[in-house]
Amino acid sequence: MTLRPVMVNIKALDPSAVGRFWAEALGWSAYSPGVTTYVGPAGGLVWPDPVFVGIDVVPVPEPRASAKNRVHLDLATTSAAHQAELVARLKALGATPADVGQGEVPWTVLADPEGNEFCVLEPREIYQDTGPIAAVVVDCADPRAMARFWDEAIDWTLHEVSEEQTVLRSSKGAGPYLEFLRTPDVKTVPDRVHLDLLPYPGDDKAADVARLRALGATDLDLGQGDVPWTCLTDPEGHEFCVLAPS
Repeated sequence: MTLRPVMVNIKALDPSAVGRFWAEALGWSAYSPGVTTYVGPAGGLVWPDPVFVGIDVVPVPEPRASAKNRVHLDLATTSAAHQAELVARLKALGATPADVGQGEVPWTVLADPEGNEFCVLEPREIYQDTGPIAAVVVDCADPRAMARFWDEAIDWTLHEVSEEQTVLRSSKGAGPYLEFLRTPDVKTVPDRVHLDLLPYPGDDKAADVARLRALGATDLDLGQGDVPWTCLTDPEGHEFCVLAPS
């Protein structure tokens, strides 16, 4: 039994507009097979993508809270010129500068049209083969505890564990990293951004969910009702969903 991250789920008042923004930002395409807008590599809808983690923008009636998201995307660049060009292009698409207390740093912090923070990184060698999304970044209090849970929860490879961060990546050595970074702030509201996990074909979703509960995951009731996916939180309260195999 194994699970793999397949989507970053973003809640939005206007999923079509936010989906179009992220498609333009990443050089991908936006697909609307139903009520959500899925953003994935261009060339036709392939889900789950064998390499990349896609973005699924989901409609919700509630506006975003003022608290900083505890999950965000880092975007990769290949040069200083590429970073500057990407920042300018994102601002033209509707991104706005965001201050999350970063101070003087070599990366640029922006927010998408509904205020979800993300970073445009300066070029870093480690992210040169990730595609447009360098990493999915999660704020946490204890990176080592996150390593213990997430290393067992998903089939990605653990690359680094320290007091300051935990880093995982697909065992295929492709696509973005998943990074848990120690931060001083605490979770106060449900996040607008979370990971969606998917069992492999032939796996037993119920058994996977039971395994996650045994690892320390907790059931989460967001008013979702009778749906084919299961909403959970990890030991620090980060929301995530286990999707039904399709």
